[in-house]
Amino acid sequence: MLLIGWSLFLIAGFSLAVQIKPDSRGFGTHQKLGFAPCVIRNRLSIPCPSCGMTTSFSHFVRGQIRQSAQANTSGLVLAVVCLVMIPWSWISVYHKRLWLVSNPESCLLWLMCGLVTITLMEWFFRLAF
Repeated sequence: MLLIGWSLFLIAGFSLAVQIKPDSRGFGTHQKLGFAPCVIRNRLSIPCPSCGMTTSFSHFVRGQIRQSAQANTSGLVLAVVCLVMIPWSWISVYHKRLWLVSNPESCLLWLMCGLVTITLMEWFFRLAF
């Protein structure tokens, strides 16, 4: 039952991303949802590691893959992972076990470490160039 709820949550997230137009600056789309501007960008004049992630999702749901990667590469990777998790969740429910995953903790750890690594590498690259 948890996997069904998770997949519906992901679908709702993608549905929300469809509703908002990506900010042309490549960041700041989250403000259209009522969130405050990025504190790190405002105070330090540098992008935070997640700057552009909402914009990236908003481009992704429109099939604008290049723009999604330009806004935030880790946002694109996360969007792909979330998209894959929707049918994976339903297939797992159908099979009554986690499909193709024997150790969920290890799988989650690898996914999280990979995403954090991509996010930090992109952030350092943005700060350096």
